[in-house]
Amino acid sequence: MQMTSTPIKIGLTNDFVEQVKQEVQPHWGKLGWVTYKRTYARWIPEQNRTEEWFETVKRVVEGNINLDPRLHNGDVTPELFEELMIEAQQLYRLIYGLGATPSGRNLWISGTDYQKRNGDALNNCWFIAIRPQAYGDSHIVPAYLDPEQPAVSMPFSFMFDQLMKGGGVGFSVVPSNISQLPPVAAKIKLSVLIGKESDSYQDSLALGAVDRDQWLAENNVADTLYYELPDTREGWVLANAHMIDAHFTSTNPTQAKQVVLDMTQIRPKGARIHGFGGTASGPMPLISMLIDSNDVLNEAAGRQLTGVECTDLGNMIGKAVVAGNVRRSAELALGGAEDDAFITMKQDQEKLYHHRWASNNSIAVDSSFTDYGPVADSILHNGEPGIVNLELSQNYGRIADGRQEGIDGSVEGTNPCGEISLSNGEPCNLFEVFPSVAQEQGWQLEDAFALGTRYTKRITFSHYDWEVSRKMIAKNRRIGISMSGIQDWILDEFGQRVVTGFTPAIDPETDETFQKPVYDQKAVQRFDALYQAIAKADQDYSDTLGCQPSIKHTTVKPSGTVAKLAGVSEGMHFHYAGYLIQRIRFQDSDPLLPALKACGYRIEPDVYTDHTMCVEFPVKAANADNPNFASAGSVSVAEQFATQAFLQTYWSDNAVSCTATFQPEEADQLAGLLKQYRHTTKSTSMLPYSGGDLKQAPKEPIDAATYEARCAEISGDVEATFAQLHPQEQKDLVLVDQTDCESGACPVR
Repeated sequence: MQMTSTPIKIGLTNDFVEQVKQEVQPHWGKLGWVTYKRTYARWIPEQNRTEEWFETVKRVVEGNINLDPRLHNGDVTPELFEELMIEAQQLYRLIYGLGATPSGRNLWISGTDYQKRNGDALNNCWFIAIRPQAYGDSHIVPAYLDPEQPAVSMPFSFMFDQLMKGGGVGFSVVPSNISQLPPVAAKIKLSVLIGKESDSYQDSLALGAVDRDQWLAENNVADTLYYELPDTREGWVLANAHMIDAHFTSTNPTQAKQVVLDMTQIRPKGARIHGFGGTASGPMPLISMLIDSNDVLNEAAGRQLTGVECTDLGNMIGKAVVAGNVRRSAELALGGAEDDAFITMKQDQEKLYHHRWASNNSIAVDSSFTDYGPVADSILHNGEPGIVNLELSQNYGRIADGRQEGIDGSVEGTNPCGEISLSNGEPCNLFEVFPSVAQEQGWQLEDAFALGTRYTKRITFSHYDWEVSRKMIAKNRRIGISMSGIQDWILDEFGQRVVTGFTPAIDPETDETFQKPVYDQKAVQRFDALYQAIAKADQDYSDTLGCQPSIKHTTVKPSGTVAKLAGVSEGMHFHYAGYLIQRIRFQDSDPLLPALKACGYRIEPDVYTDHTMCVEFPVKAANADNPNFASAGSVSVAEQFATQAFLQTYWSDNAVSCTATFQPEEADQLAGLLKQYRHTTKSTSMLPYSGGDLKQAPKEPIDAATYEARCAEISGDVEATFAQLHPQEQKDLVLVDQTDCESGACPVR
């Protein structure tokens, strides 16, 4: 092969793809193909249809393998080309069979033109600290700022940008960050202009905008901070930055008292969004957000913002993003453990329903924190806050490897679902293996995990839009190799659950007696061996690429949508029930509905949302008939805590996402369990087990007889029936309530 300065592209041949289709059967779960078709299958305009699974996997694998930096240095040897082609083929087989998948984000974006324009698009979630920061060499920098000048707007701009690109954002409002904010210097009058030529004119006026021509005739722009928004994502972000920065002396050098934002160019509601996909919301959500946010800042004139007020500003951004149709807002606000106002902020029902629903809230603690009584009481009231132990994340990988002072010392927070501890500006970078499925399809688990390790390592060589991210990614090269279907695999592999019992022990710091979990030692050895295989695969590939080894490697993500593809239990969580009805909501125009109806699935109008249909899927958990099987409705909260601790000790050097469910009679155990595992658990959250008692609940436990009866009503294959009906497909239809995470926090795509 000749040397060239043009990047070499590796592509899987059609003959190879056809061979795999003949040899490998995808391990679809009961909801798998339907979930895939409406969540990850992209539109092919030339053929007026959405992708099929074999096409999605080809796009995803090629998009990833071509990130290998050696393909871009102009010195590609035949040996290197052959090496990467073989790896691409292995990845294709693994993912096509659903033995493993990259994150849902990669399933949607990898290999698209959008990936080429926005390297950030391959990462699910991010973290940013709310304190004055410089924009630096980033793709968004307000024209009125020097790029190296710290600005209060920067972290909010970062958050807004990433949310609008479909990611999730964790953000920190702990006292050490909030104390760095300058006082709000003055109240600012905000004027939002809209021209009569805009299709959004009347709707905008109703929200508080004013006629542009009339305002310009009666006012002098020179006396204001004026910004005419282009019809871009960046325009929305910069409008918010103008409004925020005007309130602070250092970023409002003319001391103007009025900000004027012209929304006329923004495309109307329903217009197509190119690139990411979906349809526009019009300027109305942005107008509401800016007016509400300006009110928060004006209320703080003469003093510093509080952690609650900064969370409100973040929540209002999330609320505006949600209004954009295909996007979902995933936020986690991390506050101080002693900030009572933050801990109780969702008890204000009016503000909760207006915007505070937009984030999950957690508190930052260290291992010396033991006052979990008030925390447990708050959890009983509204399921929050969660707990994030930053000290453990900064000084430990796996707990079994002992304290390693400052091993990850720049960690300040976490992603919205809590499985990855992150530094300022850093993203999570995820891949997950389904061990039972992979083994069933003939894979050695070490090989499957090694492929995932190399997949995520390549993502760190993407082009990133923000300087703060580029610096931290190059330093840490953090990856998060996860597994889902953990409970399924443990029963398959070891014949029992990993927690085999409890034994009394004494807390050496408090002299209190607690119940120490006893673990299956074969499971301990197997999880440890798989971790070591991942660490070695990362070291070998890092040496080859001449880059830093990843600072951390493993995690357990909550999974959700991706786990549904393969039909496995979600992350570390126990199945909701051995047998259940899973309800999925569809837009009433979705072309999948006729195929589902023809196959006998029960469908009825959604009782909560107009133009939405609710489809019922009978589901049986793997190993539901095993005498050692436990579900979220039957397993004790103590065993869930112990299982998370096992995974944090022997598997995950990042963190383990866990939403522990508890029964009413277990509520008095929560404070004690949080205290017991303060030296082990890096992040956790808790929710009462609902049992599917809501009308049209997403999950409703049933018995085996009901499951069999429901299955008897279903005939035919939805995928085949859909193909036979040849419906006219529509662009950008999505499952209404599908999420990538157990808690519903992370974005669909």
